[in-house]
Amino acid sequence: MLSNPHQAVSAYNKALTETATPRQLEARLLLKAAATLQRVLDSWTDKPSGLREAVLYNRRLWVVFIDAVIRDDNKLPIAVRQNILNIGAFVMAETFSLVTRPEPEHLANIIRINRRIAAGLRGKAVTHHTPQAA
Repeated sequence: MLSNPHQAVSAYNKALTETATPRQLEARLLLKAAATLQRVLDSWTDKPSGLREAVLYNRRLWVVFIDAVIRDDNKLPIAVRQNILNIGAFVMAETFSLVTRPEPEHLANIIRINRRIAAGLRGKAVTHHTPQAA
């Protein structure tokens, strides 16, 4: 029996990951990245706390997606692969902008994209709105 709440959460997350479809896992990862980025956006300052780590996590996630769609063995239709690649290029450009010139609107754009793609992967409409950056 798991007596520590953190152990219980870890066990639950492990079970979810092991039983998730690739689409569900991708959606979960995008939502995790969006939530981390949202925390940074919600507490935005001139030098946002946690920005570097949140952006790095999101960038790594998108590098995996981009790598997957450019592989020859990817079975998605070419048009879908191209759309994902285009979105990935936009996310990378916004990421570069965040690193060189941190502005909340770049962060808000990435959050919206992650949430919308996650909703699509889960087969759901986006029901929440990312607040506009100040």
